[in-house]
Amino acid sequence: MDMFNKVSAFLQQALETREPSIDLLDSFVDHWKAITNYYIETTDESRPVKHTDIPWRLKQMLDILVYEEKQEGEETGPCMEYLLQHKILETLCTLGKAQYPPGMSQQVMLFFSKVLGQIQKPMLHLINVYRPVQKLIQLCGLPESQTEKEESQFLFVVCTRVKKDPYVLHYILEDSKESQKQRSSSTSEEAVDEGCSGSSCPERTSSGAARTEAHHSSSPQTVKGIIPVLIHLGKCQKSRIALRALESLLLLVSLPQEDTGQLLAERTPLCHLIAQRLTQLYCLIPTTLDPADIHSFPNIQWRTQFTEDSAEESRSRPGSEHIYRFFSFLDYCNQLINDAPKVLAVKMTKAIHDQWLTGVIEPHLLQMSEVGVLVHTALLSCSLRHTHSPVLMEEFVQFLLGSDTHCEQRDDAHSHILRYRLIEHCNHISDEISITTLRVFEELLQKPNKHILTNLVLRNLEKRSYRLPGSGVGDERQGSEPDLLEESDDLEEDPFFTDMYEDSGFSGQETLLSLPSVRQRRNPNTDIQVADFVNSFLCLVPQEAKTSHLVQEAGYETYVHDAHRMLKECTALSMEWNWPESVKTIESPSATDFYEGHFLKMLFDRIARILEQPYELNLQVTSVLSKLAVFPHPHLHEYLLDPYISLSPGTRSLFSTLVRVIGELMQQIQHIPNVTERLMIIRRQLMGEEEETMVDHGTLLKGVIVLEEFCKELAAIAFVKLPVEQQ
Repeated sequence: MDMFNKVSAFLQQALETREPSIDLLDSFVDHWKAITNYYIETTDESRPVKHTDIPWRLKQMLDILVYEEKQEGEETGPCMEYLLQHKILETLCTLGKAQYPPGMSQQVMLFFSKVLGQIQKPMLHLINVYRPVQKLIQLCGLPESQTEKEESQFLFVVCTRVKKDPYVLHYILEDSKESQKQRSSSTSEEAVDEGCSGSSCPERTSSGAARTEAHHSSSPQTVKGIIPVLIHLGKCQKSRIALRALESLLLLVSLPQEDTGQLLAERTPLCHLIAQRLTQLYCLIPTTLDPADIHSFPNIQWRTQFTEDSAEESRSRPGSEHIYRFFSFLDYCNQLINDAPKVLAVKMTKAIHDQWLTGVIEPHLLQMSEVGVLVHTALLSCSLRHTHSPVLMEEFVQFLLGSDTHCEQRDDAHSHILRYRLIEHCNHISDEISITTLRVFEELLQKPNKHILTNLVLRNLEKRSYRLPGSGVGDERQGSEPDLLEESDDLEEDPFFTDMYEDSGFSGQETLLSLPSVRQRRNPNTDIQVADFVNSFLCLVPQEAKTSHLVQEAGYETYVHDAHRMLKECTALSMEWNWPESVKTIESPSATDFYEGHFLKMLFDRIARILEQPYELNLQVTSVLSKLAVFPHPHLHEYLLDPYISLSPGTRSLFSTLVRVIGELMQQIQHIPNVTERLMIIRRQLMGEEEETMVDHGTLLKGVIVLEEFCKELAAIAFVKLPVEQQ
C-alpha cells in the first residue's frame, strides 16, 4: 500500500511539473492568435477596442508571463521565448501606431507598462524589447493625444527599469545623426520664437514667451526621444500626468554613474530643454506685479504645485499663477542639479546661465525703464532665495559678481558691468529700486559661498591698508600712549565736536558699562575690552536723542539673542572657508591709498545719509551692514567693529562714519523743540501703538530711531563676537 501511494505521488508530481508548461504556452499562443485573427476576420473598423476581446486577451497573456516567471525562476520560460522570437511587442507597437481598432494605442501602452513593471528579469537590453520600446516612445507626446495618462505611466515604468539597471540607458536613447540635426535646428528656431534673448522690453519678452508656450503646446513634436517627451508631458494641465513625467525625468537624471551623466549631457537635449522651459516660465510672469508681492512670495517645493490647495492659491491673485509655476520649476531645477552627476549638473547650470541669466535677466537689469528694473530685480532677489543647489548658486555668483579676487580700483566700472550696475542701483534715485537691490545683496550674504564675501568686501581688506602705516598689529589700545592721546586730541578738534554743546543744554553721555581709563584700556583684559567696544557704540547717540530707555525691554540686550543666532549661522557658513583666526601681520605696510571697494563705499554713503533717507531704506541698509559685521573674519571685524583702530589718511570705517552722522544729528536737533517727545510719538507709531500721523521732521526723527537701534545692534554683535575671538 505504501509503495502504491509513493508511485501515485510520483506520477502526480510528474504531471504537475510537465502539464502547466505545455498548457501555458498553448494558452499564450491561442490568445495571441485570437488577437491576430481579429484583424483578419473583422470588417467593422470603427468598433472601439474596448468592445472587443483584445484587452482581455492581452491581460491573459500578461498573467501567463508573470506566472511563468515565478515558476521558471532564473530560466527564460517558453512563453517569454515565444514573445521575443515572434516579435509580438514589435507587432503590438505597429497596431498601436495605426490606432486600429480605435483606442488600440492605449491598450498597447498599458500592456507594455505592465510587462516592464511586473517581469522582474532584465529585458530592456534585448533588441526585441528595446526597439519596440523606442518606437512606442515616439508615439508619446503627440499633439491632441488622448492617451497622456497611459503615456506618463509607461514612461515612468521605463525610467524605473533604467534606474534599476543603469546600463540599459543607451538602449532607450535615440541619437542618430538625423535626430541631432533636428535638435540643433529646433534649438535655433525656439531661441528666435522665444523673443527673450537680448530683449530689454518686458512687454516684448512676455508676448514672445506666450507665443512660444502656445507653439510648443500645439505643434507636432519635432525632436524624438524620451527626454523631449517627458518635458512635454511635464507641461500638461493635468497635475497627476505632469507630476509623473517630472518624477520620471528625475529618475533618469539621478543615476549616479558619471558615464550616464555624460550620456544625458552630450547625447540628449536635456540641458537645453530644462533651461528653455525655465526661461519660458520666467518670461510669462507679468511685469505689472507689485514688487512687495514678489518679496512676500513664500518658499515652495515643486511637488506642492500639483496639490489642490496650491492650485487655488496660485489663482488667488492676478499673475500669481505664472510666478507660482516659475518658482516651482526653479525648485525642480535645483533638485535636478543636486541629484545629477557632476558633469551633467555643470552642463545644466551652464545652459541655465546662457539662456535665462545672460539671455533674459541681464538685459532687463541693465534696461533704462525703472519699472522693468524694479520688477526684475525683485524677481532676482526671490530667485536667489529659492536657490539651494550649490552648483546653481555658484553660477548665480559668477553671473552677478564675476570671478575677480584682486583689490578693486576706484575708477574700475567696466571689469564686470552687471556687478557695478547693481551696486549703483543701491544708490538709485528711486528708493524702491535701492531697497530692492539691497535685498539682492542681503540674499547673497546668506548663501554658503565663500566667493561672495571675498568679491564684495574681503579682497579689499586683505592687505589691511585701512590702518595707519606704522600702527600696532593688534588692538590699538595696546599701542603707545602718545598715539592714543594724539588720537583723542584729534577727535576733540573735530569740527563736529567743537562748540557742539555750548548753549545747547545737552547733558553728558551716560554709559551703560563703566569705561576704564586710558592706561587701564591697555590691559588686554577681555572684560575691559568688551566694555570698551560695547560702550563705544552705545554712547554714540546723545542722551537727548535716545528713546529706547523710555520703552520697556528695549535695551541693547534685546539684540544679543539675535546676534548669537546670526553669529552661529555665519560661523556655520564659513566653517569650511579656511578664514584666518587672527588679523594678518603686515611687516612693511604700504602707503598706498586704501579703497574699501564699490560695495562698502555704497553702504557707507547710505549710512552717512541715514538722517535724510526714508525709514524703509534705512532699515534695509542697516540690515545688510549688520549681516556683514557678524561674519567672523578678523579683518572684517576689525574694520567694521573696532572703534579704536588708527585709520590711514582719507580712510573711513563704519564707526568713523557713524561719528560724522552723530555730529550732523547734534547740529540738526538743536533746532527741533521738544525733540524727545516727538521721538517718542514716532517710536510709538512705528511700534503700532499709535495711529500714524504727520509729524514735523518725520524723516529725520525716524532716522534717529533707526540710528539708535543700529548702534544697539552693533553693540550686541560686538558683545557676542569679542569673547570668542580673544579666547
